[in-house]
Amino acid sequence: MTGSEVRVDVDGGVMTLTIDRPAQRNAMTLTAAEAIAAALTRLDDDPELRVAVLTGSGGTFCAGMDLKRFLAGEKAHVPGRGFGGLVEAPPRKPLIAAVEGWALGGGFELVLACDLVVAGRGALFGLPEVARGLIARAGGAVRLPRRLPRAIALELLLIGAPLDAERAAHHGLVNLVVDDGTALTAARELAAAVAANAPLAVATAKALVVDSADWPEAELFVRQAAYTEPVFDSADAREGARAFAERRTPRWEGR
Repeated sequence: MTGSEVRVDVDGGVMTLTIDRPAQRNAMTLTAAEAIAAALTRLDDDPELRVAVLTGSGGTFCAGMDLKRFLAGEKAHVPGRGFGGLVEAPPRKPLIAAVEGWALGGGFELVLACDLVVAGRGALFGLPEVARGLIARAGGAVRLPRRLPRAIALELLLIGAPLDAERAAHHGLVNLVVDDGTALTAARELAAAVAANAPLAVATAKALVVDSADWPEAELFVRQAAYTEPVFDSADAREGARAFAERRTPRWEGR
């Protein structure tokens, strides 16, 4: 499917969302945010879809909020989803960012809402809001210290200088650093590896990681039972064991 500002493509259970405003460095608009929100709802609702990749066209991931639209009174915010149709309510299924060039301001906050990140060597991640009299309120100020060491997060938030891909990978923010121009291909390969696994197990693993972040240590195993027991009792669990014993590829049902 091709929208006016976001392209949505599906191939083999993998959805690819491409922000398509290259002349504006893929700066986020309300139209683009609504398209992303709709695509992510489709991702979660369609059992044939397993994982999504978010990227930008023209060698830039996303330069953040479209400031011209902002000055005209527009906010690239979708109720219930937040900035970019994503940051306040990421999908239940895995989302991978494929980053080339700049992921700036809100664009970086989109990356922080993703589960895995693939970046070209020339990719740059930055939160320059303080230089514009603003603050990174679409997840940057609260998610970044959870993804990077506190001092590095504060460096980005207080100075606004960008973080390059190699340093981001060193601190665990980026999963893979690849040659420029190949981030989307590598991200799709990573997505295919995710999509090959049992969908119920994959979605539950993500939910458990997200939901358990603030659980007390003493309650971890008690609380996780509500997540893990349905997986172990599932048809997919039985199919996985049978496929292993029979040395064949599993045929997942998602239940």
